[in-house]
Amino acid sequence: MNTAKKLTDKVTWVGKVDWELQTFHGHEYSTRRGSSYNSYLIRDEKNVLIDTVWLPYDREFVEHLRSEIDLHEIDYIIIQHAEIDHSGALLELMREIPDTPIYCTKNGERILKGHFHEDWNIVTVKTGDTLDIGQSKLVFVEAPMLHWPDTMFTYMTGENILFSNDAFGQHYATESLYNDAADQCELFAEAMKYYANILTPFSALVKKKINEVLAMDLQVDLICTSHGVIWRDNPAQIIHKYLEWADDYQENQITIVYDTMWNSTRLMAEAIATGIQAADPEVTIKVLNAAKYDKNDIVTEIFKSKAILAGSSTVNNRYLSAMGGLLEMVKGMKFKKKKAAAFGSYGWSGEAVKLLTEDLTTAGFEVVNDGCRVQWVPDEAALQACQEFGRSFARSI
Repeated sequence: MNTAKKLTDKVTWVGKVDWELQTFHGHEYSTRRGSSYNSYLIRDEKNVLIDTVWLPYDREFVEHLRSEIDLHEIDYIIIQHAEIDHSGALLELMREIPDTPIYCTKNGERILKGHFHEDWNIVTVKTGDTLDIGQSKLVFVEAPMLHWPDTMFTYMTGENILFSNDAFGQHYATESLYNDAADQCELFAEAMKYYANILTPFSALVKKKINEVLAMDLQVDLICTSHGVIWRDNPAQIIHKYLEWADDYQENQITIVYDTMWNSTRLMAEAIATGIQAADPEVTIKVLNAAKYDKNDIVTEIFKSKAILAGSSTVNNRYLSAMGGLLEMVKGMKFKKKKAAAFGSYGWSGEAVKLLTEDLTTAGFEVVNDGCRVQWVPDEAALQACQEFGRSFARSI
């Protein structure tokens, strides 16, 4: 059980730090540094609970909350996003206080009913609606597809707090809660991974929504996220990072992703990397085996890259399954303004490079050439050709 932590005179963190979490969204997202499910209790003339925690911790959460406040003194519940890591304890809580109004968006109402099949007292809100709770007001801002249709932000006047839901968060466990108390390298690595894997497909909406909120000219002293740290030291820094990441982000990096059966494609990947480095000594090169390297970390490296190379040996007239699964993920990311090419070894039929090229195009990459193929095990001449392919690729971008 986590101890409640007072953020201001009116606001207390009542969430759960999950140090043991290793995967999220089923097994789609790796969380090697754990996560947290941030829930907030506001005490003013009215008492408000913002979000709950993930389902496995529902009873623990309710008992923890009961030790902080008489549950019947909670006047309103705000569910900013109905995904189960936010609303998971709601059913257990509503058994105790079944008539308490739940504030959410219209889409939130639909999803809550789809999840829980309960006839709760739901009040729907839209951008600009307010809830007067005494000295402060809560201002609601819809943020659809950041990253679900029901998502919204809540701004608390007086305290100048933006409860930002999934935006600006990370899957990162920390007992200290605040951004300036965290390891900065870990924090920003997890923040970028979170953006790359979860929010990249919605980058256009991210830019639009952030600019809309900035136009409201709100003073923001704290950004209280749903996962990871609370931004108190220069909270605007993560807003600026999001604007940067949402703008077709890339660094001076080329990522080579491959899978191999008997190391021939690996030898090609390494020779291509040597050629790229020779042509552009300043570029950062990552060479990652899709079957061995964490898929979310690969997506993050692709997010950072100005170009990628995808390689696989041919098997059953296709390419290897690890590359297949990765490219399916990448298609959903909707990356823009990144270049690519394919490569691979083969024995007799050799379709992998052609198919990889087609799928890279489908994924939105600008494919710069027809790729590089080597039959059987590359000899010295073939490796030299791979190096030249790498040099040519570097020059083309």
